[in-house]
Amino acid sequence: MIAATTPIASAQPNFRVGDERLIRVTSGAARKVSSLLAKQGRPKGVLRVAVMGGGCSGLQYKMDLQDGPANRDILVETGGIKVVVDPKSALYVSGSELDYVEALQDGGFKVKNPNAASSCSCGESFSA
Repeated sequence: MIAATTPIASAQPNFRVGDERLIRVTSGAARKVSSLLAKQGRPKGVLRVAVMGGGCSGLQYKMDLQDGPANRDILVETGGIKVVVDPKSALYVSGSELDYVEALQDGGFKVKNPNAASSCSCGESFSA
């Protein structure tokens, strides 16, 4: 009897490489992301940018630090850091710029998105 073999799943995720036409990170945002990754002990980590339903305008951004890209992600090297975006979110963030503002009020990460038809007054959500 011959034993059937099953393919072994690859440990490496299958992702694509994109460029800054998808998303661009300013030097200020890149410094902040690098600092946060170092604090978490992930100097080779990535910033995940995603778009999810929610917020007062219908869509909102979600950002998370991770070890690396997942299957089907698009990886963009910009500003000296690596950003990953899933294919669905890529439709909404294409052409966007991620900045970081050091301010007591209204500080933090800011997304300038040319695809946003409107955004709410708090600046945390948008509609496309």
